[in-house]
Amino acid sequence: MASNNQSEGSIFFRKDREKWIAQYYDYDVMSDKSIKKSKSFTTKEEAQKFLDSIMYQKENKIYIDKHGLPLYDLMIANLNNKRDANLISDAQYDRVLRSLNVIKKAPFIYRNIEDVKAEEVQAFLNEMSKNYSNSSLKKLSEQFGQAFKYAFNKGYIYRNPMIEVIRPKSVRKDKEIRAMTIDEESKFVDYLMNTTIKDKYYKNAYLMQLFMGFRIGEVLALNSGDIDLTHHLIKVDKTLTKLADGSIVMSDSPKTQAGNRTLPIPKVLEPYIIEQMQFSKDLPGNEEEHLLFKPPLTHYARVSSLNWQLKNILKKLDIEEFSTHQLRHTYATRCIESGMSPVVLQKLMGHTDVSVTLNAYTSVFDKYKKDELEKVNDYYIEQNLIKPHNEPKKLEENNSIVIDNSKDEKDVKENNYDYDYER
Repeated sequence: MASNNQSEGSIFFRKDREKWIAQYYDYDVMSDKSIKKSKSFTTKEEAQKFLDSIMYQKENKIYIDKHGLPLYDLMIANLNNKRDANLISDAQYDRVLRSLNVIKKAPFIYRNIEDVKAEEVQAFLNEMSKNYSNSSLKKLSEQFGQAFKYAFNKGYIYRNPMIEVIRPKSVRKDKEIRAMTIDEESKFVDYLMNTTIKDKYYKNAYLMQLFMGFRIGEVLALNSGDIDLTHHLIKVDKTLTKLADGSIVMSDSPKTQAGNRTLPIPKVLEPYIIEQMQFSKDLPGNEEEHLLFKPPLTHYARVSSLNWQLKNILKKLDIEEFSTHQLRHTYATRCIESGMSPVVLQKLMGHTDVSVTLNAYTSVFDKYKKDELEKVNDYYIEQNLIKPHNEPKKLEENNSIVIDNSKDEKDVKENNYDYDYER
């Protein structure tokens, strides 16, 4: 696929460096000039893949017309464009890459996008529904949808096959959201408040999740500059993320844009936040970032470490084992139990849309639906819309009503109705 045409780029081998070179021209908008760029690789295949991705990312029409546009290459080019435009963070980039690694299992993924049929995409998603959750299927479908929409808008294809594709439902059951009971939470909180940081290093991280609903990555990314004790507020604008290679990185934004929020500090929690700030102030290696939860031996805390410590605490207290994420669910459950509006809860939790909140905690909202309906009933009574003690009038004993059922019975037989069910 290599070419010497500068508009298409080229690859060649440099004997002096023993490297394969991918060379291409990039247009600089500011200077209105084409700039020659190059990158070296160990193998020819690596150089070719890089050149392909650059040509597709730059939407090089000559290159696309000559070599076609493989579906997977378009997906990667689209992803790289978003990153270069700062539309997604490194953590979001990594999450999409994980989805694309699953999509690479599709037998048609390296075919030209114009040759991929809706039936093939549908069959692949149906197959994935056997082993992947509904949330994963949604992410896979979104990547296909974005790729074909992009290709359609650019004129690479004349029909979007995703119009005919239906996202299947996973055969796997969605994870049930478990929250601590009132008794369990009381026992757990009492234990944490009566132990020291030296005994349980992350005890205050658990408390902050329980009383403020943080995601665990958000808690571990907090530094002293995020805490405003004067106004009793905490700013949330970043998170720790584990990448596919196992490394932990600090993302300059939370999981979603809605995750950027400012949360009020509950009075009961403030002394423990101050305690954590004082403890972390003089920790070795924490002079620059001033993290609240700087681990003693590594740069950033790992969620696995917090889950391991949490497991030991729960076992000691004879509470059913769960992960740190359930502490966030417990916070949301207590908020719903207290009568908090779903819209307010959405803002506090950092959900993108209120539907996310409602869907995530459907079972909890249903539990309190009856109580809410009672409030409506009481309101009717207060406004004199209904009378609480009015009973329906009884028929006098000598009054009788004769009903002719013969026509109904005839209809039942003729139309094969299930009479009892209809009632």
